[in-house]
Amino acid sequence: QVQLVESGGGLVQAGGSLRLSCAASGRTFSSYAMHWFRQAPGKEREFVAGIGWSTGFTYYADSVKGRFTISRDIAKNTMYLQMNNLKPEDTAVYYCNAGARPGLRVSGPYWGQGTQVTVSS
Repeated sequence: QVQLVESGGGLVQAGGSLRLSCAASGRTFSSYAMHWFRQAPGKEREFVAGIGWSTGFTYYADSVKGRFTISRDIAKNTMYLQMNNLKPEDTAVYYCNAGARPGLRVSGPYWGQGTQVTVSS
């Protein structure tokens, strides 16, 4: 049984930083990618960043490029999202996702429960 557990969300002022974590258990995703998505109130869930689990290749939404960094620790089966220079428009529930093909900005079948990020102006 696959489990993805996010942590690290919270309230931060504009310009601040947060680091999200996603711990995976139940399987490894060596042939797949792990992604971060987010959903703001009243909006559709959108792709934020992705990483090929075995290659470490990363890709980002234009809205976060240069401010967010995705990474992973293979030994810990954990993915991270370092978010710098946060803006109020980054406020959303952030979801960990796994199982998609690397490089495709689509979701795989596995989701975490989400963690709230709130950026105050």
